[in-house]
Amino acid sequence: MSASSDSASSHLDRRTFLKGASTLGLGVALNSSALISGESPAAKPRRRRYAIVGNGSRSVMYQTAIEKDFRDHAELVALCDLNPGRLALAQARSQQLGGTPPPTFIAADFERMIATTKPDFVIVTTIDGTHDDYIVRAMDAGCDVISEKPLTTTPEKCRRIVDARRRTGRTCRVTFNLRYSPPCTQVKELLMSGEIGDILSVDLHWMLNTRHGADYFRRWHGHKENSGGLMVHKATHHFDLVNWWLGAVPESVFATGKRDFYTPKMARRMGLSGPQERCRTCPESSRCTFYIDLAKDPTLKALYLDHEKHDGYFRDRCIFRPSIDIEDTMNVLVRYQTGTTLAYSLNAFNSWEGYTIAFNGTKGRLEHSIGAPKPGGQPVSGAARIALIPLRGPAREIEPWTGVGSHQGGDKVMLEDLFLPSPAPDKYLRSADERAGAASALIGMAANRCFETGQLVRIKELVPGLSDPTYAPMPSRDAPVPMPGAASA
Repeated sequence: MSASSDSASSHLDRRTFLKGASTLGLGVALNSSALISGESPAAKPRRRRYAIVGNGSRSVMYQTAIEKDFRDHAELVALCDLNPGRLALAQARSQQLGGTPPPTFIAADFERMIATTKPDFVIVTTIDGTHDDYIVRAMDAGCDVISEKPLTTTPEKCRRIVDARRRTGRTCRVTFNLRYSPPCTQVKELLMSGEIGDILSVDLHWMLNTRHGADYFRRWHGHKENSGGLMVHKATHHFDLVNWWLGAVPESVFATGKRDFYTPKMARRMGLSGPQERCRTCPESSRCTFYIDLAKDPTLKALYLDHEKHDGYFRDRCIFRPSIDIEDTMNVLVRYQTGTTLAYSLNAFNSWEGYTIAFNGTKGRLEHSIGAPKPGGQPVSGAARIALIPLRGPAREIEPWTGVGSHQGGDKVMLEDLFLPSPAPDKYLRSADERAGAASALIGMAANRCFETGQLVRIKELVPGLSDPTYAPMPSRDAPVPMPGAASA
C-alpha cells in the first residue's frame, strides 16, 4: 500500500482520508495540600509513541491524526519506507502540521528504527502483501500493531500473524473504518434490536465505477502477489461488514471469478491498437478516456512521479496490459456457522459506485444502500438509504444517521477509538483485532482458491485453530417468532 513494500510495484495508492477527530484536552490542577505535604502534583500522562511504516497516501490520515488532532495523546517518533523521496515528503508534512519532523528509516533498517525510537505502536500501511512481514517483526520487537486492511493476503501469511500474536502477547488492531460509518452503525443497531428477527440470508452487491475500479488495474493492486486481488484487498471491507453485522463467523465459501473488462481484447474492441506500458508514454493517450496525467495532479506527482527514480514504480500503468492477474467480475456464496448464507458480487467496471444490501429475516427484510440511483435518476455519491419491510405490511423508510468527514464521518469516530487514551464505551464493538481481520480476509482467500480449483473451501482448513472474533451480542435464534400479520387482499 505504499513505498515501503519490498518490490518495484510496491506502492500505495489508497484514497487519502484527511479528516481526524477532535482532541480531548487534559489539564492538571495544582493541589495546595499536595504542595504543603511535599507531594508531587499528578503528572500529565505520557503520550503514546507511534511509528509509521509505509508513507504513501493512506498513511496521511494517521500522520495527521497523530501530529494534529491527537497531539496531546500521541507522538510520531519515526517514519519508515522503501522510498527516500516519500520519506522526505512525510517529513515535510510534519512541518506543515506544526510538528517536529521525526527521524526516517529505510525499510531495511526496520528493527533499528524500533530499537532506536522505541515506539509503543507500529502503524502498518505498506502494500498488502508485506503486511505480515512488518506485523510479525514489530510484535517480535515488543510493539503493538495497528494495520490497514486487509490483514494479509494468503493463508500462510495469516498463520504467521496469528502465531506471532500468540507467541508475543502483543495486540494487533485492523482498521475497518466502514464499521464506524454512521449508516453502517445504524444498520448494526437495527439488526441487534431484532427488528427483522433471525437473519436467514443476505444479498450484497458492490459496484466500483470505471474511475475508481479502473485505478486498481493500473496500480500495484493488479498483481495478486501484492494485493491478493480485489477479493482480498477490496472485499475484505465488505466481508468484515457482513461478519460484524451478523455477529457470525464464516464457515465455507464457493466462488467464481474472471477478468473480462480490463483485458487486451477489450482495448482493441474499444478501438485502441493494443495495451501499452503506461499512460505517460502511450501513443494513443488522446483516444483513451482511461488516460491519466500524473504531472497534472499535484498529489500524484508529489507521491509517485517525482520519486519513480528511487523504486521504479509506475503509478499510471495501462489497465489493459496482459500481465494483470486479478479479476474484475466476482460472485461468492458464504455459509456462516449460524446457518445464515451470503450471496455477494463485486464488479469493477460499473456506471455508478456504491452498494446495495438486503437482510432477509424471520420477521421481515432490511434494505440498505449507498449511492444507488433512484429509478430514472442519477446516482448520488455517498447518499444512504435504509428501509424496513415487515413480512406483511407497509415498508417504512428510516432516516439514515449522518456524520462529518470521510465515510459519512466514520473515519473521525475510528480515529477517536484508536488514539484517545480512554475512548467511549462501544456497545457495537467496532474495534477489530487480528481475528476479525483474518475472518474477513480468509473469505477472499478462499474465493481465490475457488477460482483456481472450482471446489468449495472450508475456512477452518485454511488456518486451523483460528479463534473466533468477539462480536456484540445478537438476538437469540431460539426465541419464539410471531405469526405474520394477516395477508392483504
